[in-house]
Order: sequence, then structure tokens, then C-alpha cells
Amino acid sequence: MPVALVAIALAVGAVGTLLPMVPGIALSWGATLVYGLVEGFDGPGTVAFAVITALAIAGTLAGWIVPARVAGAAGAARSSILLGVVAAIVGFFVIPVVGLAVGGVAGVYAGELQRTGDGAAAWRATRATIAGFGLAALVQLGAALAIALVWVIWAVAT
Repeated sequence: MPVALVAIALAVGAVGTLLPMVPGIALSWGATLVYGLVEGFDGPGTVAFAVITALAIAGTLAGWIVPARVAGAAGAARSSILLGVVAAIVGFFVIPVVGLAVGGVAGVYAGELQRTGDGAAAWRATRATIAGFGLAALVQLGAALAIALVWVIWAVAT
């Protein structure tokens, strides 16, 4: 398997952690899985792929846990976050390109406004939710870059 194809997939995966609807971590992990299946997992491959899998799991979990913790710490209710997720999905199909973000923000804000009746409190919780998703994206980017680094070490070592 050409190393260049794996490198491209890993680069797209890293960028995908910052772009909605692009499978960042999954693409990075999948590219290394295919590399291992083609080139073999013998020698350092087994250890490298185990580390890559752990990084992929950690990055994926961070994508769910970090926003929920940050939003919850700011007082956002789970129901508002869930409404934001549903509105983001609807927004993706209704408004091209930016609908995912617009729907998500509008959903969290609407849920918090309905729950608290206070526009300022609803906006604080919405901003915290946005910050949580931004922090999660940075953590996932770090995981994707670490996956790429481990793969480079694996490829050089074999």
C-alpha cells in the first residue's frame, strides 16, 4: 500500500476533526487499520496499532464528554444540549454549509431560554456549549496528530 495514500488519509482525518460531518478520528484510525492489514501487524505494528486505537477511542470520547461537561458546568441542561443536537441535524439539511452550526446554536439557546426564561443566562450556557465543542475539536485534533505521529514511527520502524 502506498505510504502516500495513508499520509493523505491521515491529513484529511486531522482536518476532519475541525470540520463538521468529516469523519476525522474514524478516518485516521481506518487508514492505519488498512495499512496494518496490507503491510502486516508484526513487530512494532501491534503495539503501534494498539496505541493508535487507544488514541482514537480517547479522541472520540472527548468529542462527547468535553462539550457536555463544559456546558453542564455553565448550567446548560442536557435537554437543551439534546435539542441543540437535533436542531443541528435539521439545520444541516435545511441551510447548506452553515446549517449544522446555526441549528446547534439556535437549539441550545432555544432550549435554555425556554427552560430559564432568561435570555442572558441562555446565551451564557450557549456560549459555554460552543466553547466546549471548540475545546473538544482541539482535543480531537491533538489525538489525530498523535495517531499520525505513531503511524510515522510505525512506518519508519518496519
